Amino acid sequence: MQADYVIVGAGSAGCALAYRLAEAGKRVIVIEHGGTDAGPFIQMPAALSYPMNMRRYDWGYETQPEPHLGGRRLVAPRGKVIGGSSSINGMVYVRGNACDYEAWEEAGAKGWGYKDVLPYFKRMEQWHDGGHGGDPAWRGSDGPLHVTRGPRDNPLHAAFVKAGAEAGYPVTEDYNGYQQEGFGPMEMTVWKGRRWSAANAYLRPALRRENCRLVNGFVRRVVIEDGRAVGVEVARKGRIEAVRAEAEVILAASSFNSPKLLMLSGIGPAAHLAEHGIDVVADRPGVGQNLQDHLEIYMQMASAQPVTLYKHWNLISKGLIGAQWLLSKTGLGASNQFESAAFIRSRAGVKYPDIQFHFLPIAVRYDGKAAAEGHGFQAHVGPMRSASRGTVTLASADPDAAPNILFNYMSKEEDWADFRACVRLTREIFAQDAFKPFVKHEIQPGAEAQSDEEIDAFLREHVESAYHPCGTCRMGAADDPGAVVDPDCRVIGVEGLRVADSSIFPRVPNGNLNGPSIMTGEKAADHILGRGLLPREEGQAWVHPAWETTQR
Repeated sequence: MQADYVIVGAGSAGCALAYRLAEAGKRVIVIEHGGTDAGPFIQMPAALSYPMNMRRYDWGYETQPEPHLGGRRLVAPRGKVIGGSSSINGMVYVRGNACDYEAWEEAGAKGWGYKDVLPYFKRMEQWHDGGHGGDPAWRGSDGPLHVTRGPRDNPLHAAFVKAGAEAGYPVTEDYNGYQQEGFGPMEMTVWKGRRWSAANAYLRPALRRENCRLVNGFVRRVVIEDGRAVGVEVARKGRIEAVRAEAEVILAASSFNSPKLLMLSGIGPAAHLAEHGIDVVADRPGVGQNLQDHLEIYMQMASAQPVTLYKHWNLISKGLIGAQWLLSKTGLGASNQFESAAFIRSRAGVKYPDIQFHFLPIAVRYDGKAAAEGHGFQAHVGPMRSASRGTVTLASADPDAAPNILFNYMSKEEDWADFRACVRLTREIFAQDAFKPFVKHEIQPGAEAQSDEEIDAFLREHVESAYHPCGTCRMGAADDPGAVVDPDCRVIGVEGLRVADSSIFPRVPNGNLNGPSIMTGEKAADHILGRGLLPREEGQAWVHPAWETTQR
């Protein structure tokens, strides 16, 4: 088997790459270890808690004991299925803040500033505002990725946005457009009632071309000859075979598996590779370093009125919702239920939002367990720019062994201060008049947790990953010893090899990472094809005019 380009991983970035390279007439092979994404567990938006808890669709990784969280091991899901994590995620669509990409460029990712990436966000999007407002000039209209908004017909969605306004925060009609900061509608990758994953948006259209092929297999390492990547070694159908790349190998295997594959192939910190008896091809100390994520908690309130989705938390109602969705792709099954959102700043002197809210009109966890109180609602809240950094390292030279993942969560004192601010600012929002008809009492953390020490004890026990890992193959200048890829996504020190997924992010952007990951695949394709990049957009995104002196 051979092609011009071999892409490892049919996830968010890999699918976009396959689409653009095949569109340009290149012969493409995409290798994915996971299987089909068919069936309601993945395609029905409201069923989102199922696929990320199913070993069939998830790599099943978990962290090493996290030293600052009492030794807890946190789950670290990544999609092992066509579409990758875009097939098991919450379908929330966030581009990130303009200032995030300016920080990327300052970190050495030249040509990845906001004005450079905005055209690619536009190219990938087909935006449907649903009559909720927003400026089409900032959005894409004919891309493969449908971006929609939920009906927001539960009264709690309006209460959340109104409470934000009552607390003195801005209201924004489109956090993915001119103004991210504020309260407003949340966007999702759902189209005609179905999850609009990267597989649906990009891979299926790509596979309709004769020059694009999907291969099911487990990639063990990159084959490198005389300093050049020439293919990959794949375990497939009970035997090991080579897949040759005449032009390049592109890793798009996630922030866990892309650095793992580099290290298994001899690219990484030389001393670490030597520990595992792996011959060093390129000593890149940054491989597997710089691991980042977003942590969050669920601030849960018991509802004084039976307006929450808890009334559907029974087998009969779930069955009816499922049947309606199967027949017509409509009803509650057609939304991820994350329909209102907010981005705010934690304090004066913070230039752009560093706290994100997902609002949900039910009190429930990602593993599908509802709050014992019954009717309730919650805000998922967490800081956006943690100072903590972790690592992905090899547990063994055996490709079948899972990597060691240590986020080193909450290792910096400012992380604790930021999270306490999240708790207190969220309580203030739920105390506004808009929520007075609905709030019965606080379920979690509980009104008794007031002091820093009490809040910290709750956080230590209850913070969870928002599942936004990135940064382990950091992009930077070619002469930066800590960088793994250059701004063209080429692995520094090896010919014919690139990485293009969330692992190359220098710093975690605001919000959910599916959008930025797809953008990375879109933009990387133009770098790979060498056909010139899209023209920069000169629009200036909104920054609070008094950010230096006021928090809202």
